[in-house]
Amino acid sequence: MTRTLLVVGHGMVGHRFVEQLRSRDPGRTWRVVVVGEEHHLAYDRVGLSSYLDGKSRSDLTLVGADLLNDPRVDLLLGSPVTAVDGGSRTARTAHGEQVRYDALVLATGSHPFVPPVPGRDHAGCFVYRTFDDLDALRAAARPGRPGVVVGGGLLGLEAANALRLLGMRPRIVETAPHLMPAQLDAGAAEVLHRHVTGLGIGLHCATSVATVDAGANGRVASVTLGDGTVLDADVVVFAAGVRPRDELAGSLGLARGERGGFAVDALCRTADERVWAIGECAAVDGRCHGLVAPGYRMADSVARQLTGEVPEPFDTTGTPVALKLLGVTVATVGDVRPDPAQAVEAVFTEGTDRYAKILLSRDGGDLLGAVLAGGTGPFAAIRSLVGRRPPADLEQLLLP
Repeated sequence: MTRTLLVVGHGMVGHRFVEQLRSRDPGRTWRVVVVGEEHHLAYDRVGLSSYLDGKSRSDLTLVGADLLNDPRVDLLLGSPVTAVDGGSRTARTAHGEQVRYDALVLATGSHPFVPPVPGRDHAGCFVYRTFDDLDALRAAARPGRPGVVVGGGLLGLEAANALRLLGMRPRIVETAPHLMPAQLDAGAAEVLHRHVTGLGIGLHCATSVATVDAGANGRVASVTLGDGTVLDADVVVFAAGVRPRDELAGSLGLARGERGGFAVDALCRTADERVWAIGECAAVDGRCHGLVAPGYRMADSVARQLTGEVPEPFDTTGTPVALKLLGVTVATVGDVRPDPAQAVEAVFTEGTDRYAKILLSRDGGDLLGAVLAGGTGPFAAIRSLVGRRPPADLEQLLLP
């Protein structure tokens, strides 16, 4: 008997889940209905900056003809789900469609966080999330003019690079002492800082935006920082992080994590046995994960569960991260913030261009984790050493 699987969300993680389910369900036991808020097919949001560097929307689209022509998959785009009744197992969209399901996977993702800064609604203020956001930013950008990005995490670096590609002079404002505070320590961030400033991007760390100030025409003209510094700005891009889209928790009667997101266990299951959550909207054991790689692992696990395979629980500790940001590679593996009483650290550097910090267990000398920046050794090889005693030539491996 064919059952109906409803997937709410058509982003990268939701699309990955559908592809995994299709490949693991050759008997076609599931009919899949995908409901997306945007009007576009799922696209590579990680590579969104390339949309401003010559790539088209179709270049970034993830959906192939095989899925579009699959009779067991229905795509409803531009029609967000507004409510779900868990008792009758029925979802309702903004356009009035009703979809009854046997299983529900929530892949609603997140939305940009805009801090409550006075002036944030002035013309010339943007977020950085969708094709439409970038189209609006492109229309407002003026080559040679200054722009300010609020937030120095991964999204903020992408936004600053977007302004650079548009010919503007970007500056990043970050409240932490350095860029990417959630992933990098001060040593690794120093390598990143040197590279970013070398590209002409200004950095203002350990401060915040106090106000966004408009000119006589009502458009953004400058921002005032918490330390009193005034920065000229034709545009302001808020890239200060994201918040999980968990609005459907109310109608479903589902619990949320402490910082939002659908509360799920290590198998991404909610308290409703027919409902799972994956990606940025899922608070796995209380914590949401904002990168795509953890979301893909969640998607794979739930696809296995729904096709009768043995799933792998999602490991919330030490999620490996390897990113290339504005031409410089940064990475973390294993536990990079272990209990100081249980770990010792060693740092290897080469000038200001390469940095590697390793953390070893005090008792056995096993590799607990590592933070890397610049031209360090192969990520996969270093990752494979976690939980083992590293070889004698570790420094050569880290800084070949």
